[in-house]
Amino acid sequence: MTLEKTVADLARRVTVLEAEADIRRLQARYMFLCDTPCPEFGVLDDDHRIDLIMELYTADAVWEGVGEYYDGQFGRAEGADAIRAHFKRFWGEKQEPELLLNAHYLTSEQIHVDGDEATGQWIHMQPWLFSDGKSLLRSSRLNNSFRRTDDGWRITRTRTENVFVAPLAPDWASDHPFTSVLMKP
Repeated sequence: MTLEKTVADLARRVTVLEAEADIRRLQARYMFLCDTPCPEFGVLDDDHRIDLIMELYTADAVWEGVGEYYDGQFGRAEGADAIRAHFKRFWGEKQEPELLLNAHYLTSEQIHVDGDEATGQWIHMQPWLFSDGKSLLRSSRLNNSFRRTDDGWRITRTRTENVFVAPLAPDWASDHPFTSVLMKP
């Protein structure tokens, strides 16, 4: 192999590694902003939180929940306006019981870069705690798509497929959120 080919191969490999790292940070930022309470904003300022989430998406993106339970609860949102409305239903409207905590944990990551397009798969676990003392543990498969834009990598599809939703034991987190490190004093 010539030096020129070696350098070209290394440059290509570095480009893919950098894309993977950017996509990993993008997906982590999305999850961070979706966590409730959002460590960056506490429990307030949900419109700003939604604005920041929308910056992660392309204008033609799709957000969809699929599989038993997720079809009816999350459905499909196509385009920025529909995705914004989807998030407004979670944070912009008062719901009872109030969702006090949801935290996203990702594992089993796979990122596949092909030029300016990429896909990523993860397994996701998420506890939900409600103001009435009930709580759930959710798990889903994420099968997301990304595109490199002039502003960096952006999400073109968030696809969450239900694996299971199970109730947690009553009061397993009874001190939350008052002792949570996520809450601002």
